[in-house]
Amino acid sequence: MDVLTEQDVQKYQDEGYLVLDGLLTPEECDALRERMSEIIDRMDVPEHCRIQFSTDHDEQLKTQGNADYFITSGDKIRFFFEKGVFDDKGEFIVPREHSLNKIGHALHAYEPLFKAVTHSPKVQNLGKKLGLINPVILQSMYIFKQPGIGGEVTPHQDATFLYTQPLGRVMGVWIALEDATLENGCLWFIPGSHNDGITRRMVRTPKGTFPLTDFIGREKSYDDKLFVPTPVKKGGAVLIHGEVVHRSAANTSDASRHVYTFHIMESQNTIWSPENWLQPTEELPFPSLYT
Repeated sequence: MDVLTEQDVQKYQDEGYLVLDGLLTPEECDALRERMSEIIDRMDVPEHCRIQFSTDHDEQLKTQGNADYFITSGDKIRFFFEKGVFDDKGEFIVPREHSLNKIGHALHAYEPLFKAVTHSPKVQNLGKKLGLINPVILQSMYIFKQPGIGGEVTPHQDATFLYTQPLGRVMGVWIALEDATLENGCLWFIPGSHNDGITRRMVRTPKGTFPLTDFIGREKSYDDKLFVPTPVKKGGAVLIHGEVVHRSAANTSDASRHVYTFHIMESQNTIWSPENWLQPTEELPFPSLYT
């Protein structure tokens, strides 16, 4: 089946994002959520989350541990927690399934169900319709947006974190595994904001320095009135241009907003910045979408 019409492609190019209904069936969404439950049941809590706070030194160890855990997560499946879910001994004070902010960044490589969705004929078809010649998968994440504590994500552009030369080579595929609503923190976009470049970049700092990443430049301030809410039904997806400005509000509802999302880069005639936090490794070169 054709997922994208000509009008869809035009709309994506004009506005910088596109909502697609029914990319996955409800059953496919449930299967991904069930698999994620199993992963959470079996997860080991990372050591840096277990450090007791007693001195500044411990605080620093925790921060460094956290940073190191993140920057080396590109070819692994790792766990990132919401604030305030551990006591000072590193034990859960909320149910573990409600403790997570996200899991990343290589579900697409090591988890068969997530891999199958990422490389599915439907997604490959999207790439072809958009004229992608040699698209590769950069990273993947499962985002929880927990009820009541799922925090706000401030306005940003994905190219700040996933920088290429030329720009415009990265696209996010954001799949709602539950309804994403105004109440539980759906995405908001500024249509057409993908044409203005970026003003901020996250870069790796020189080896041996801390922090491990830094920002060059600043995020612009955006007029709140320009943002358009984008609710999505379970199984629907949003295609997100790397430079379109988007945000999501905190989840104030009692329903979670689970999402599987991954980023695709057109690798033909593209330079992936060696300064990006995310780097391909020997264990996991960026895999081709079309395999």
